[in-house]
Amino acid sequence: MNAHANRVLILTATLFAAVALHAAEPSGTEIMQAVYDRPQGKDVQGTLTMTLVDSKGKERVRSLRQVTGTFASGEKKLMVFLGPADVRGTSFMNWSYEEAGRSDDQWIYLPALKRVKRISSEGRGDSFMGSDFTYDDLGDRHPSEDEHRVTGSESIAGEDCWIVESVPRDPKDLYSRTVTWVSKKTMVGVKREYYDHRGALLKTLTISKLESISGVWVILKTEMRNVQKNTSTRIEFSEVKVNSGIPEDEFTERAMTRGL
Repeated sequence: MNAHANRVLILTATLFAAVALHAAEPSGTEIMQAVYDRPQGKDVQGTLTMTLVDSKGKERVRSLRQVTGTFASGEKKLMVFLGPADVRGTSFMNWSYEEAGRSDDQWIYLPALKRVKRISSEGRGDSFMGSDFTYDDLGDRHPSEDEHRVTGSESIAGEDCWIVESVPRDPKDLYSRTVTWVSKKTMVGVKREYYDHRGALLKTLTISKLESISGVWVILKTEMRNVQKNTSTRIEFSEVKVNSGIPEDEFTERAMTRGL
């Protein structure tokens, strides 16, 4: 059974168990597991427009091509910068694994150096290409890495959501805690707050557009705002194709150097 089919079965089992055991509301762990197990499709590809906004409101726009595939080993993602000229050809690859406790593998290719660099665990907190996203934010975090609890419910843009607080089991984690608003309809986290180790709010991620494409909920518009630096990064996903048959050998270091 492939990872996509396995996730569908796990999601169904998780939600059924939540209803059977609680009759009212699922636990924070069950909610975040259902978010993680949400069907992603066999593969998704499209164009990303990334807009970086500095503290004075000045904008820089970058264009990328992104492909994501779900395989027996887990999820693989490849992002290639198309422009402007100073970043063209730069690429990033992330491999996330199904088994709990196994960290993502990440690489970046820098055309000027003509080499692929593996991102170390110490570098996961660094900014991704000057954006408000860190390399760690681009990975697929396993629910077992955190302790989860439901703190309430709230409606966001007409979506009825659970509010789930997640505290890392590892005290050296990048964030001291996160708070996620999970849509009860789509099982997508439509908003997330990230807190630093002083307990202060650091960043807020907001999803403003979500669409079902070929039965898969795809995030089309999102924004990460750093409230401490007063900067933000907006991402729009367009020209989306789902289940087009992308082979696993498209996610290699060689593919990073040649582009998509």
